[in-house]
Amino acid sequence: MQEQPKLKDLLEFPCQFTYKVVGQAKPELPDHVLTVIQRHAPGDYSPAVKPSAKGTYHSVSITIKATSIEQVETLYKELGEIEIVRMVL
Repeated sequence: MQEQPKLKDLLEFPCQFTYKVVGQAKPELPDHVLTVIQRHAPGDYSPAVKPSAKGTYHSVSITIKATSIEQVETLYKELGEIEIVRMVL
């Protein structure tokens, strides 16, 4: 069986990296996501927000210029710790 390559082996830094954050359909979700992103990858972002079919959840997609695997992993961790977030892809 062949071992799956790790994320760090698939990326070459710096690179564009998109996070998709799914959380409760609350108006403050994009602001919470941007606050965390700005802390680790400052920039001028325009996140795309899409509602789920039933409107219970929103997904916030945002692309950053990632500089290291540590930055990518830290952002996954901190975005996932936002109280109203259900998952980070």
